[in-house]
Amino acid sequence: MGLRKKRHEHANAVAAGPGPTADWAVELRGVRRQYGRGGNTVHALRGLDLALPRGSFTAIMGPSGSGKSTFLQCAAGLDRPTAGTVHLGGTDITGMSENKLTALRRTRLGFVFQAFNLLPSLTVEQNVVLPTRLAGHRPDRHRAAEVLAQVGLADKARRRPGQLSGGQQQRVAIARALVTRPDVVFADEPTGALDTTTAAEILGLLRGAVDDLGSTVVMVTHDPAAAAWADRVLFLADGSIADHLERASAQHIAARMTSLTTPAYARAAA
Repeated sequence: MGLRKKRHEHANAVAAGPGPTADWAVELRGVRRQYGRGGNTVHALRGLDLALPRGSFTAIMGPSGSGKSTFLQCAAGLDRPTAGTVHLGGTDITGMSENKLTALRRTRLGFVFQAFNLLPSLTVEQNVVLPTRLAGHRPDRHRAAEVLAQVGLADKARRRPGQLSGGQQQRVAIARALVTRPDVVFADEPTGALDTTTAAEILGLLRGAVDDLGSTVVMVTHDPAAAAWADRVLFLADGSIADHLERASAQHIAARMTSLTTPAYARAAA
């Protein structure tokens, strides 16, 4: 898979107007998520409005407690918003039953996490086709071989995860995420457990999935160098979108993160 950084000219994903829902891979309108009641209420998300184009790579950043994880969970149907609507690939998932949500996640979404979440007793190939099996479909070994070749593991199909390096295991996780040709791949700190060189290889694969395969990737990360691979970076603070950058460098992204995490009194004194 090529590692080129082909950039897409999309409309502003943050201020996207009310176009046809089917135009967007991920669309959140007025999404709120709160936990607890009364004085103990925590407002994790405060009315998010955003639409992410198909075939785009978006990084989500923000200080600890900004709502990054809650955003990913609500956008991916892993948690239900308190208010608002979530559309994935034109489908409103907000009121779906848990059974339908589970089926949707297995067939139309891909997931890559910091922990590789591979089953040690299964071979690489068996791990890759697991979403297909869980969805009740016959595994497509040709498709499994195809995605393993795309991530550079064509010769590792019969290995067990324990026989692979950390970077190779994350490549298996990416192959598993891509095997069903999902509408969206959600990645949560996918390079957090990897060294710098291996992390760049994994980010190159995610970038290539967008550029070469037309996938849509939404990645939560704390690393400006990782975020710089994305088409755009959305910054969350206190459950709201505080800012966004388009095709920014790691230095620019780091500077913006610093301004978000600097206390207000320190900024005023500067």
